[in-house]
Amino acid sequence: MVRVIAGSAKGRNLLSVPGTGTRPITDRVKESLFDILGADVQRSLWLDLYAGTGSVGIEALSRGAEHVVFIDKAYPAVATVRRNLDLTGFADRSEVVRGDALRYIAQARGDRLFDYVYVAPPQYQDLWAETLARLDERSLLVPDGEIIVQIHPRELHPVSLRTLEQADERRYGSTLLIFYRLASSQLEGKDDASSG
Repeated sequence: MVRVIAGSAKGRNLLSVPGTGTRPITDRVKESLFDILGADVQRSLWLDLYAGTGSVGIEALSRGAEHVVFIDKAYPAVATVRRNLDLTGFADRSEVVRGDALRYIAQARGDRLFDYVYVAPPQYQDLWAETLARLDERSLLVPDGEIIVQIHPRELHPVSLRTLEQADERRYGSTLLIFYRLASSQLEGKDDASSG
């Protein structure tokens, strides 16, 4: 059973996507993730790629996030996210897009930036690395934003990055969370541009 752990929708059970194509984050990992993020979640903007049930984005909304964009190309997942948003009352603070995550990144408006991008694709297809590489090419983050990748530890391998750098890594059994931020060289460039 997937549920909302804390916030305005605390304790609300969420519907699961039919079949075995999604792997919802466990309560333990989700609680640990949001403990790490803390109060920064409030008023934040999220992009939930490969959304599945929508559990992570909905948890963020419950804890005070301002808006979440959910992306998934599977119709059952999109339908489940919409139903879960209705159940929790967050439909008015969200956008659900049925489409390919990589295409979304390529076509995203340059003026629409996010505080958090959550990447939890289907396992063992190396989609996490391809998605991270696309995000490295076309950053959708605000200067102090984070990309959070959820994979099985066995999937981890080096990814060549130019604009992003790894900031943290946490392992919870068979789940690995890796946190990426804009590289300091990128931030210096942004600071120079904004001060000029």
